[in-house]
Amino acid sequence: MASAKPFKEAFPEVAEKMERAIAARGRPKLDNPKQPLNIRLDADIIQFYKATGKGWQSRMNDALRKAAGL
Repeated sequence: MASAKPFKEAFPEVAEKMERAIAARGRPKLDNPKQPLNIRLDADIIQFYKATGKGWQSRMNDALRKAAGL
């Protein structure tokens, strides 16, 4: 045990591949990610979009894009 080396020193190529694999986990980074925002809206607007079901925030975003002409 006294002469044992850390894994990274004993197998540098394997350790490097493992580190790259770990760093590549998760979703790919987006070029233009959505940003969190606090906004106050009328209750009836929120109820209208929530009543449309799952994905209501995306539909609201689409409506805002259309209204802004984007």
